[in-house]
Amino acid sequence: MIELDGVPELIDPVMVAAFEGWNDAGDAASAAVAHLDREWKGEVFAALDAEDYYDFQVNRPTVWLDGGVRKITWPTTRLSVVRIADANGKGKPRDLVLVRGIEPSMRWRSFCNELLGFAHELGVEMLVVLGALLGDTPHTRPVPVSGVTSDPDLARTMDLEETRYEGPTGIVGILQEACTHAGVPAVSLWAAVPHYVSQPPNPKATLALLNRLEDLLDLRIPLGELSEDARAWQLGVDQLAAEDSEVAEYVQSLEEARDTAELPEASGEAIAREFERYLRRRDPQAGPGLATDGGVADGRDGSYLRDTTSGRTRPPRPAPKDPKEPKEAKEPREQHREPRDAEETHEPREPGGSADAKGPEDGTSDDSGE
Repeated sequence: MIELDGVPELIDPVMVAAFEGWNDAGDAASAAVAHLDREWKGEVFAALDAEDYYDFQVNRPTVWLDGGVRKITWPTTRLSVVRIADANGKGKPRDLVLVRGIEPSMRWRSFCNELLGFAHELGVEMLVVLGALLGDTPHTRPVPVSGVTSDPDLARTMDLEETRYEGPTGIVGILQEACTHAGVPAVSLWAAVPHYVSQPPNPKATLALLNRLEDLLDLRIPLGELSEDARAWQLGVDQLAAEDSEVAEYVQSLEEARDTAELPEASGEAIAREFERYLRRRDPQAGPGLATDGGVADGRDGSYLRDTTSGRTRPPRPAPKDPKEPKEAKEPREQHREPRDAEETHEPREPGGSADAKGPEDGTSDDSGE
């Protein structure tokens, strides 16, 4: 039995999870959850026992100094709670349970059962897992984000794709299947990251995931400097591509394929969704001030629970762009930490998504994890 004595009763809680590793191209998904935790000042209240799930020769612990005292941070999965005082701009509060960790090395079924035990005790209404995969998508266009679920009713009511993926999977796919058997509504959001620029960070893909999460949960997420980071990232890739004629030609071919595929998708629904997001951003009350510091702690020494290695790499801020440079996309991207075959990805089918970007639910990706 999981006991959470230090956690207050939650309001309409949703669990949002991301795992570093195979399902996290460009660290886009884990960076998105880290952004939520940072902006809403989440406090860790639980951590899974690292000895149960991790091979320390694969994911090594780190030693650090705290006032001259040596401490150890173990590679594990941590849970925190944040309370959003004005979740949808109408004064309605809501709680998020944030799960952030590394894909476990072993005992995946026990790992998922333990996370679902926390979800049950906290009264979680739905689980949203964020992921990112490599795809044939140009960095100059908006990042395709697909939303998939194993629940036909959820797919219909939330305008999601019902998963049809078959093949190797990661912890995201296993966790979603565990939710299906446990009767917990579960959704996966996947961002497609350009395979030709896969090293992290990719703030453009992170921003795309957060924008889709906003639409899914009817939230207003403070973006901080993430939009600026995304613009700087794209400018840097533009400059690198301009220096190599073969890369520039390849990017142009991806742009043409993407634009041709998306022409029928420039629907009034997609335009309306972007306009609604624009209106939310213009609200003077939107921003980090909407969230309280309502994280919770378990009352124990946090030296083994808190991940203090949050150093976020930001690219230099861009100079004014030349009008001849490729047009900036509205959303950012990230890429995968582990090497993956860019040809074995599948096609996200979200409105505005790319027909040439591979998504996790079309059965052609062996690295999407679901």
